[in-house]
Amino acid sequence: MPLLPENPVLLYVTDPMCAWCYGFTPVVRRLQALWYGRLTVKVLVGGFRPYAHEPLTSEERDKLAVGWHRAQSKSQLPFDYHIFLQPELSYDTEPACRALLTVRHLRPALTLEVLRALHSSFYADGRDLSKTEVLVEVLRLFGISENLFLAVFETEEIFRQTEQEFQYVQGLGVDTLPTLFLDHPQGPRLISKGYCQLPELEERLLQAMSIPF
Repeated sequence: MPLLPENPVLLYVTDPMCAWCYGFTPVVRRLQALWYGRLTVKVLVGGFRPYAHEPLTSEERDKLAVGWHRAQSKSQLPFDYHIFLQPELSYDTEPACRALLTVRHLRPALTLEVLRALHSSFYADGRDLSKTEVLVEVLRLFGISENLFLAVFETEEIFRQTEQEFQYVQGLGVDTLPTLFLDHPQGPRLISKGYCQLPELEERLLQAMSIPF
C-alpha cells in the first residue's frame, strides 16, 4: 500500500458568483468536516466573469438563467432570479473574487465559510456582490471590520494577486467551475471537474490518493 500524505491539500477552484459552485460548496464543506484533521481545503479564485463591464446580451442572460435552473435542480438550494430583471446587468465577478482573496490573507481559516456566505448572499438573497458595500456587510458577519477589509481589498497589490491567481488557474487548464485538484509535489492532480455529489467526490479523492506520492 502506498503511503498517503499526512494532510493532503485540496485546491478548490471556484467563484462566489458561479451557480454550480454555489451548489458544490456545501459538498466540499461536508467533505472537509468528514475528513477533519486529515484534509486541508485551499480556495482558489477562478474568475467566472472577471472584468465583465459590458451588459449581458439577451443570449447571455438566457444561457446564464438556464445554468442557474440546472444548478438549482441538482443542488436543491434556493435561487433568487430578480437579478435578471435588471436592465443593465454586467455580472462582473472580479470584486467578489478579490474579496475572497482578501479574506484568505486576513482570515485564511474562514475562507470556505465566507465563500458559502457570499454564495448565499448573491443567489438566495439577490444581493449584488459587485458592490463594495455589500461585500463589507457580508464580511462583517465574520468579525472582519470595514477598515481592515478595505485596507487590503483596495490595494494595487491585491488587484495584482487576483489577476495572477486567475492566470495560475488558467495555466492549470481549468475551463469549468467548480474544479478540485489534489495538491502534489509534481503538480496538481485533477479530482473533480464540475458538480458532483459527496460519495462520488470521496471516491475520486481516494483514487487519486492511492497513486504513490
